[in-house]
Amino acid sequence: MLMTSSDSVPGREIAETLGLVTANAVRARHVGRDILAGLRNIVGGEIGAYRQLLVESREQALERLEEQAEALGADAIVALRLSTAEVMQGAAEILVYGTAVKLR
Repeated sequence: MLMTSSDSVPGREIAETLGLVTANAVRARHVGRDILAGLRNIVGGEIGAYRQLLVESREQALERLEEQAEALGADAIVALRLSTAEVMQGAAEILVYGTAVKLR
């Protein structure tokens, strides 16, 4: 599945717009990670456990988006966007959305 943040696919023509596709993933932090993150906050540097949590969440949301687009018969997703939000203390959501299209 082609996915792009642009409104078109270079070298390809959009034959049909199938509609909006959306997916999300919500993950909660782990208390052990919070303790390590607090220590990292004191000395500085990247918080690897949180970075990995966000990477996994993003991948899961993109997989769900692709499944939804495939169910519509799409060849690509254009105008792809990602957004994050804290849904409650200690839990974050990654929302992905775009337009499912068929290509010529």
